[in-house]
Amino acid sequence: MIKKDALAWAVTSEARREIGEIYLPRIERSLAILGDEDIWWRPNPASNSAGNLVLHLTGNVRQWIISGLGGAPDHRKRDSEFAEQGPIPRRRLSRQLRMTVEEACRVIENLPPSELLRERTIQKFRVTGVVAVLHVVDHFALHAGQILYITKMRRGRDLKFTKLPGERRPSPKANNLPSV
Repeated sequence: MIKKDALAWAVTSEARREIGEIYLPRIERSLAILGDEDIWWRPNPASNSAGNLVLHLTGNVRQWIISGLGGAPDHRKRDSEFAEQGPIPRRRLSRQLRMTVEEACRVIENLPPSELLRERTIQKFRVTGVVAVLHVVDHFALHAGQILYITKMRRGRDLKFTKLPGERRPSPKANNLPSV
């Protein structure tokens, strides 16, 4: 039987890895590949730009993890994340998202297992800490995929993010991709 502390550690460490080591670098590389105009491009009025999605992820991670689990004040203005039309420079977007993810990872890392089981209200939802963490990972993955798709549409090339075990990939520089 697995101990609760070990299970809590496994869940939180995988959440930090997925957000901070997988999805964040992919978003950062996408922003580096896109021009400022492409970052704020929307395929139609019902869709969001990559820039809107970065603002939205920043707001969501801050609200659910830093505020919801970490106790920081919640000042989120969700509607403004989608209303923004830019241009906010890519470096600023990337820096804000990175700083938010790093802070959220510290909050998650320092959560005692009891806080993962405790219920609280976040964005009017009644959730446990573990549900909040899993929500953020799922939400981050969803919107990271949208940002990557926008990047592929605007640049018309494979971003070379997936490498299967045993498969060799050329370095990002060999593909004219900026390294992260």
